[in-house]
Amino acid sequence: MTTFADLGVDPDIVEALASRGIVDAFPIQEQTIPLGLPGQDIIGQAKTGTGKTFGFGIPVVQRLGKDPEHGVKALIVVPTRELAVQVYEDIDMLTENRSTSVVAIYGGKAYEGQIEQLKAGAQIVVGTPGRLIDLANQRLLDLSNATEVVLDEADKMLDLGFLPDIEKIFQKVPAVRHTQLFSATMPGPIVALARRFMSNPIHMRANDPDEGLTQANIKHVVYRAHALDKDEVIARILQADGRGKSVIFTRTKRAAQKLVDELSDRGFNAAAVHGDMSQEARERSMASFKAGKKDVLIATDVAARGIDVNDVTHVINHTIPDDEKTYLHRAGRTGRAGKTGIAVTFVDWEDLHKWALINRALEFGQPEPVETYSSSPHLYADLDIPEGTKGRIRTAPKTESIPTKGQPSGNGDGSSSQRRRRRRRSGASGQGAQGPAKSAPEVPAEHGAPAPQSAGPEGAGTHDGSGKGHHDGNPSARRRRRRRGPRTPGAPAAG
Repeated sequence: MTTFADLGVDPDIVEALASRGIVDAFPIQEQTIPLGLPGQDIIGQAKTGTGKTFGFGIPVVQRLGKDPEHGVKALIVVPTRELAVQVYEDIDMLTENRSTSVVAIYGGKAYEGQIEQLKAGAQIVVGTPGRLIDLANQRLLDLSNATEVVLDEADKMLDLGFLPDIEKIFQKVPAVRHTQLFSATMPGPIVALARRFMSNPIHMRANDPDEGLTQANIKHVVYRAHALDKDEVIARILQADGRGKSVIFTRTKRAAQKLVDELSDRGFNAAAVHGDMSQEARERSMASFKAGKKDVLIATDVAARGIDVNDVTHVINHTIPDDEKTYLHRAGRTGRAGKTGIAVTFVDWEDLHKWALINRALEFGQPEPVETYSSSPHLYADLDIPEGTKGRIRTAPKTESIPTKGQPSGNGDGSSSQRRRRRRRSGASGQGAQGPAKSAPEVPAEHGAPAPQSAGPEGAGTHDGSGKGHHDGNPSARRRRRRRGPRTPGAPAAG
């Protein structure tokens, strides 16, 4: 293995990497760092999770020097907020032995803190296109001296429609600059972008010619599952032998939140990242996941590029992605840094056509996903799930009521609380000293029911001034009772 010191990296950066246990370089880093350090424009192409961030970050930090002047000298553009946070943390780690300051500029956060860091003289900016252009238009971000420019995950920029914004950003940076473009895939528009804004770039591709499109260290499992059984299947997969941190991708924000609620109820430590959450809540979820406080992260594709956690063992596609590129980026959250991983994909009956396209593009050789239920024996065998595993690791907490003397506690179905309310209601109506109050409508005696026992003269009742339930001191109004029965011709009706 080639070390970073062998590649000509400065000792203080090598020391910062070694303090994190990072000593040997990955193939993409071996190829790009020696070219990037002297200032060669580079197009770097490698699968996700193979170390592209250090591939462009080390040359950027080293070329700025140990004590750069205040003001933005380097700009790193990324497509998503989560990736901005991830790249910021990596670059900030590289500069821990230098005076260089790094700032993350992205939406969903207050402007004030980001503006203060820019005014304080931050030299490296990591940001998303929208917020970068916004601050530049307000003349709060000066890019006229940014001689180091990096586009990370350029293909995702294209997918999200950021190409016009990238062109605006390139108009604000110096014409003479060192430009690096990194991406997992290289579609035609990205190549055209590179030709327009780069100077004689060298295209470095760190792919094994024998490896194919997918990473060899990831096991891909595809099931045709019923929508009503998915949660149970996922809960059993999360109890597989050797499972570490796991990422579950859903198609919609509502499905993500519903699934995190369901898994939390089943006893799993689950967190969510989706567009309906505030940026602070998203960052808290990501931080708890990275720290190991939560071991299941449920996300929409907003997080597909921003999760750089080396110990993710399982990626589960709750719903199939729309295309093979999205599939690759989702699956790339596991099997990172040379480790192995498992990618499980559920295909609904109506999405079989999508799987056919992905299967053909990625050459999986699985045109027909196996029909699978939570009780299917092959599910346990494929994913090392212990026999007898059920989809719940703890029972859901029941609502407990405080039992009264001689009364059983609630059983969760609400019957005891209804009985208590009924008794209180009866007590409030004069139960006690004046005898039992009526709890049901009267049934006439001639219909087979006994006549009610009167507590006093007709017209007297619970408001006659003497009962415990009396409140206003006034007697109740005299009630006229109608009695139905056979009438004798000529006799007056019963009053």
